[in-house]
Amino acid sequence: MCTSFKVALLNGEMDFSSDTSQSFKIALYTSDATLDATTTVYSTTNEASGTGYTAGGNTLTIATNPTSDTATSGTVAYLDFSDSSWASSSITARGALIYKSGGTTPAVAILDFGSEKTSSNNTFTVTFPTSAATSAIIRVG
Repeated sequence: MCTSFKVALLNGEMDFSSDTSQSFKIALYTSDATLDATTTVYSTTNEASGTGYTAGGNTLTIATNPTSDTATSGTVAYLDFSDSSWASSSITARGALIYKSGGTTPAVAILDFGSEKTSSNNTFTVTFPTSAATSAIIRVG
């Protein structure tokens, strides 16, 4: 998770509940991008490109939300997104940024794929981890 996201949580600037005025997106990036915990906002610098990919990425769907008792375990609350795909695409990406769309487009989390991933006129999919207290993409405990 980005440090600025943690601050935004404490300031009440992030709402993952049923507030439809806030949506979250995932953008893909090349290996030239500098993405880490200090990333604060979405940027087009070194964003992936290619057939089937639009700058800004895809809108994410929240799959598991901490507004329900099923998204807590012990002292951990967690949130997960549905997998995100780009069909019939030709994309090469090394990582991704989850960010809040609109306004200043604040960063939420960085995903490092470990190596470049490529689709060649095929579906490029970001598969999120299992929705659980020990593995969900966003966990607060």
